[in-house]
Amino acid sequence: MLDQSLIEQLKEVFSKLEKTVTLRLASSTHADHAELLGMLQGLAQASPKIVVETTNEKSDVPRFTIGGTGASFRGIPGGHEFSSLVLSVLYADGKGKQPDAGIIDRIRSLKGPIAIKTYISLTCENCPEVVQALNLMSTLHPDFKHEMVDGAYAQEEIDALGIQGVPSVIVDGKLVHSGKIQFVDLLAKLEAHFGKSAATETSRSFDLGTFDVVVIGGGPAGSSAAIYSVRKGLKTAMVAERFGGQLQETKGIENMISVPYTEGVRLAAQLSEHVTSYPVSLFEHRRVKSIEGENEKTIQLESGEFIRAKSIIVATGAKWRELGIPGERDYIGQGVAFCAHCDGPFYKGKRVVVVGGGNSGVEAAIDLSNIATEVTLLEFNEKLKADDVLVEKLRGISNVTVLTNSKTSQVLGDGKKVIGLEFEDRSTGEKRKLALDGIFVQIGLLPNSGFLKGLVEVTPYGEIVVDNRGRTSKPGIYAAGDVTTIPFKQIVTAMGDGAKVALAAFEDRMRAAN
Repeated sequence: MLDQSLIEQLKEVFSKLEKTVTLRLASSTHADHAELLGMLQGLAQASPKIVVETTNEKSDVPRFTIGGTGASFRGIPGGHEFSSLVLSVLYADGKGKQPDAGIIDRIRSLKGPIAIKTYISLTCENCPEVVQALNLMSTLHPDFKHEMVDGAYAQEEIDALGIQGVPSVIVDGKLVHSGKIQFVDLLAKLEAHFGKSAATETSRSFDLGTFDVVVIGGGPAGSSAAIYSVRKGLKTAMVAERFGGQLQETKGIENMISVPYTEGVRLAAQLSEHVTSYPVSLFEHRRVKSIEGENEKTIQLESGEFIRAKSIIVATGAKWRELGIPGERDYIGQGVAFCAHCDGPFYKGKRVVVVGGGNSGVEAAIDLSNIATEVTLLEFNEKLKADDVLVEKLRGISNVTVLTNSKTSQVLGDGKKVIGLEFEDRSTGEKRKLALDGIFVQIGLLPNSGFLKGLVEVTPYGEIVVDNRGRTSKPGIYAAGDVTTIPFKQIVTAMGDGAKVALAAFEDRMRAAN
């Protein structure tokens, strides 16, 4: 059952529902069936537009579908997945955050029939993003079915499929994807797997328009740059893989001036609300392929679309860095992971390695020491880079071994899962192998500047070189935030940097006009 305070909050969330949304509950003798029924009845109390209906379908475990969509849930979507249930109700009525026409066309271009299962854990923080994306697609495509499966109710299936990480997206009994993934990449994977309808593709408009300023990136720097640009009366667009950027991965934030505490997801939502309160054209779930032209520049997107601009502000931030060694990509989701909190429970009583001796790596090793029997921390340098307080805590844990001066060289597997890791002792040159069950990669961030290769000056680390006003080496292209050489990578500095660069671009524009 849902408590009354939560039901009152949901009343506001569901207040704009216009159509009746039916939650169709399968018949089941499972002990948890009553718990699921109570949850769904609680949702129905929040809106007269939500109806719970018990069907004649038989199920061994708690299961229900969302009427009018291809979305279903096997298990009880509590924990992090409760938001997926709430959003699925909104999606069924065309509410909630919807993609723009170009993305909707791509979804509807997928060749059906499409049937997908996503295996999740209720403790996984990355799973809801995948579940919500696929559930949304199931409301937009006429022949698209998606089922969220709580792994706690499908252990035999998980064992048979060899799943070792969540979320795991399965099509026809085969793993299509495992782990964290953005909407733009998930859609691209589905296009590659299912194919695209030629008729729908040829009817699409690939020209997104011409603007005074196009901001590339949807994080704090990009949001600030877009707001300052549009407030100067400039026709402004924003192109982003996902609004909020790295904020979506940030937990508690305690150093935002005037805000004692907030969280990344909440701040990203506030930024989105602020940006969309202005006439900014937002093109989300896109990735830039290249930039061409001199005075008026054409931004080519990986989707085949293009957008033109007189000025461009790059604020694409950074992403988690991969090891880049043989076997790593082959075993992502089958022993290679990037989130100790999400995938750690799969390694209870097993042997794991954490690669990276910074704060994130040491924190991951500490967390995993409570789950795994053995934890080995590998660090490339001669000493750990983490804060002293974390290192001291780590040293006191008996089942953690720290190996410094260690260079990883290959992930070893048996074709189904990880069985070991090869690395080099840099002090002796000796090649060593560790027998293990899981590898957690925690080696920092990489600037998202690859699409600018050969166009603007970058450092050996990929940071865009800018002057004190955010100008790059290419006239008309500016850059702000974590993707640049600014010395401190902080939310508050990124916001200020975005504003500064937008004002600089406006001033340059005014000077050129006189």
